Amino acid sequence: SSKKTKHLRMNARTNTEIKLRGETIEEVENFTYLGSKMATSGDGEEEIRARLSKASQAFAALRKTWKSRNISQKTKIRIFKSNVVSTLLYGAESWKITKTISNKLEVFQNRCLRRILRIFWPNIISNEELHRRTGTEPITQQVLRRRWRWIGHVLRMPPTALPRVALRWTPDGRRKRGRPKETWRRTVEKEIKNKGWTWGYLERQAADRDQWRALVEALCAAKHEE
Repeated sequence: SSKKTKHLRMNARTNTEIKLRGETIEEVENFTYLGSKMATSGDGEEEIRARLSKASQAFAALRKTWKSRNISQKTKIRIFKSNVVSTLLYGAESWKITKTISNKLEVFQNRCLRRILRIFWPNIISNEELHRRTGTEPITQQVLRRRWRWIGHVLRMPPTALPRVALRWTPDGRRKRGRPKETWRRTVEKEIKNKGWTWGYLERQAADRDQWRALVEALCAAKHEE
């Protein structure tokens, strides 16, 4: 059905109309596919903003739970992780990470935890102490862990599997002039370069699941110490 069909262009260099049986297919700037929001920019920031909005709604819906004095702090943190954090980090394996994005994620998490602990201005507490009291870790560290666990899963696929081929695939042509934008792949390659790894080394490590888990945890621990 041409009336029910939409199309979206990502970083396109042409705006030629697409037609189906003589009818023009409507072009949109964003749409939701399998729970993730896709936009014309293709950089994923639209999806992260949508995730933050949905997580905020999930947190607000549990306002009575956070205020309750009959529910222990431990139980509240478990509810926060299962209902709010899980909503926020849906599809986080495919996110690029910049300083701006990291800051937005950390600010959201820390604000929620402070409200759960009933720590309001002018009371002051460091983020490190906040995580210690709640038994949590920075949200960007959780994103890092999810991303590398997923990479390990892909590297264990057959060499001809599409996700594994796409992991290192480079499109033909030349990019536009100017400073390249941060992407998921550049985020990953930067982390690989900082650790002195190669894709060949990672493929060998991923073959052993226990070995890969240890590598991911070491990577997250190093990130936490920075």
